[in-house]
Amino acid sequence: MDVKQCYEQIGGDYDDVMSRLRTDERIKKFLLKVADDKSFDMLCEMLDAKNIEEAFRAAHTLKGVCLNLSLTRLYKSASAMTEALRGKTEYDDAFTPLLEQVRADHAVTVAGIRAID
Repeated sequence: MDVKQCYEQIGGDYDDVMSRLRTDERIKKFLLKVADDKSFDMLCEMLDAKNIEEAFRAAHTLKGVCLNLSLTRLYKSASAMTEALRGKTEYDDAFTPLLEQVRADHAVTVAGIRAID
């Protein structure tokens, strides 16, 4: 699969990222880093530990990475998670469905990235 097909599959905005990074090679370089980024793992770990401050940082980092690379689908769920965590100090059961959406979107995104030729 090429980079443009990947963006279509994962719900990203290829034209937007292309306007910034200008070549498929450059986009691919940064996408491959996303597949190995630890922000998602940290988000899960920190929520399990009920460390809301660190979970917020991880969600915010993930959101920023997605925004910069126009990974729209994952950006939206990471953004919702970030906003749910913002200003909170204690764990809330409302985080669970948001995390499940981030988990699903992250899985689709990483699978798509790893399928790039």
